[in-house]
Amino acid sequence: MNLHSCCCSSPLFPFPIYYPPKLTHCCFLIPTNTKQPLPFGSLISKDFVAAAKSQVSSSPEEGKLASELLDDDLLGRVSAAKDAAEALSLISEKRRSGGVVSAFDCRSIIMAALDRGNADLALSVFYAMRSSFDSGPGWVENANSMERWKWSRPDVDTYTLLVKGLAALLKVSDALRMIDCVCRVGVSPGEEVPFGKVVRCPSCMIAVAVTQPQQGIQLVSCSKCRYQYELISGNILTIESEEISMDVPAWKRGLQFLQIMKQNIPAAVHSIVVETPSGMARTHRFATETVDLPAQEGERVTVAVAVPSSVVREVGPLKLSPRVPNFYPGEPMCLTNHKDGRQSRLLRVPSKDVGKSMLSPSILFPILVVFATGDATSGILDPSLPQLIAAAAVSSLAMGVTFNSLVLPQLTKLPQRSVDITSIRQQLLSQYDVLQSRIKELKKAVENEVWMLARMCQLENKIYAVGEPSYRARRYRVKRVREGLENSLKNRIELIESYARISSMIEIEVELELDVVAAEAVNNVENIAQQIEQIMEIENLEEKWKIQAEANDEAERLLSSDPAISEQLSER
Repeated sequence: MNLHSCCCSSPLFPFPIYYPPKLTHCCFLIPTNTKQPLPFGSLISKDFVAAAKSQVSSSPEEGKLASELLDDDLLGRVSAAKDAAEALSLISEKRRSGGVVSAFDCRSIIMAALDRGNADLALSVFYAMRSSFDSGPGWVENANSMERWKWSRPDVDTYTLLVKGLAALLKVSDALRMIDCVCRVGVSPGEEVPFGKVVRCPSCMIAVAVTQPQQGIQLVSCSKCRYQYELISGNILTIESEEISMDVPAWKRGLQFLQIMKQNIPAAVHSIVVETPSGMARTHRFATETVDLPAQEGERVTVAVAVPSSVVREVGPLKLSPRVPNFYPGEPMCLTNHKDGRQSRLLRVPSKDVGKSMLSPSILFPILVVFATGDATSGILDPSLPQLIAAAAVSSLAMGVTFNSLVLPQLTKLPQRSVDITSIRQQLLSQYDVLQSRIKELKKAVENEVWMLARMCQLENKIYAVGEPSYRARRYRVKRVREGLENSLKNRIELIESYARISSMIEIEVELELDVVAAEAVNNVENIAQQIEQIMEIENLEEKWKIQAEANDEAERLLSSDPAISEQLSER
C-alpha cells in the first residue's frame, strides 16, 4: 500500500463554524489503492531493546526530564514491580514532590519491563495510563505520597512500543488487544456507553443516523433522497430461514440480459423476531439474494423499514406519506448487524402467484386478442371509433405512468428546508463511516503483520537455539524481514491513530449536537413544567382567596339585610 502525506491547516472534514480551531497544523495520511512490497531492505537495529530505546528517546528535553525522575537504579526497581500501583508506589517513595509521570518516563518503564519479560507490568502501566485523567496542579495538595503521582495519557509511540514488544514476546493476543485500543482513542477500559452504530439509508446508502444501545424505534429522514424511514433496533429472539428456488421464465431472463429489467432473484426467505430495549417485539419477513444469514440469534441488529401509513405530510388538501416509491408501509428494506457492521439489502418475499404478471406472454397475448376483437367490432359500427378508443387508452396509460413515476414521488418527498438541519450531521456521519471502514481495513492488515512479526521472532529464537554457524546468513535475512515489519507496523499504527482521533472529533460534534441539545431541552421542559406548577398553585390560591372573599361579602350582606340576626349577634 502506498501512503501519501499532506499537511493542511484545518481538518479535511466540514465541521460546523463554531468548532474550535485547535488543530492548527495537522497531518493527514491519505492512502491510495496502489500496492508495493514492504520495505525489507531498510537498515535494522541490533535487537528489540536498541530499537525501543531509539523510539523512547524522541527529544533531548524529554531525556533530561527522565534523568531527573528515573535513574538507572529506580528504573531497575520499577521494572521489577508486579503492577502499575506498585511501580507508582516505588516512584512516590523516591520522589515525594508529586506530579505527572511523563509519556517518556512511561515508555521507559514499559520498555524496561518488556526487556525483562515482565509483560504484566507493561500492560498494567498501559491500562493505568489509559484510565488516567490529569486534573491539574490543585490535586496534589490534599493527597498522600502515592496519590500525588499520576500517569500521563498514552500516545502513538506508546501504542507502537507495546505492539512490537508484545509481539516480540510472542504474546499475540495482548498485542491484538492493543490494536483495538488504538482504534478507540479516548475510550477508557470498561466503557459501557459506546457512541453507537451508524446506519445507512436503504435507498442511497449514506449514513443517516446513529443507533445507541438504549434506543429501540426511531424515525429518521435522509437529506439526500428526502424520504423517511423507520429504524427498529434490538436483539434477535428467533430466526427462521428457508431456501427457495424460483423458475425464471426465458423472456424475463432475456430482458435481464439486455438490462431492460433489473430484478434481483431471492435465494432464501427469512423471518426474524426483534425485541427492542423497551420489551416490544416485532416480526419481519424478508428475502435475500444469497442463502447466508444476515444475522444470528442473540445479535443486535437494526432493521430499516418503510415508514408506516400513519406518518403523513399535508400538502394543501392532500395527505401524502414520505415513503419510498414501490414499497409497502413497514416493508423491510435493509438490515444492519451491530456485531460485524455488515449491512444487507433485503428483498420482498415472492408471492405464490409471482408468475402471473401482466408482462407474461400467457396473459399479454389474450389481452391483445381481446382488444383486437373489440376494435374490429367497433369498426363495423364506426370506422373512427377504434382510433379514438386506442388514443384514449394510450393517453390514459401515459398520464397514469407519468403521475405515478414522476409527479407522485416528487410530491411525497420532504421539503428541502426540513432536511437542511440534518444534512450537516449526516455529512459528519458519512465521513465517520468512511473513516471506520478505513480503520477496519488497516486493523486487519496490522493484525496480519503482528502474526508475521511474532513468527519472525519465534524463528529468530529457534535459530539462536540451534546455534549453527551455517544459519548466520539466514538469521540476517530474518532480521531484515523483522525490521521491515516493525517499520510497516509503526506507519500503520500512526495512520490508525490519526483516523481514530478524527473519528473521536466527529463523535464529539455529533453528540454535542444531539445529546447536549436534548439534555438542554429536557432541562428547559422541566423548568417550564415547574413554572407552570407554580403558576397553577398561585391560581389555586387566588381562587380560594376569591371564594373566601365572596363568602365573606355574602355573609355581610345577609347580616345587614336581616335586623333580627344582627340583634342576636349584638346581644351575644
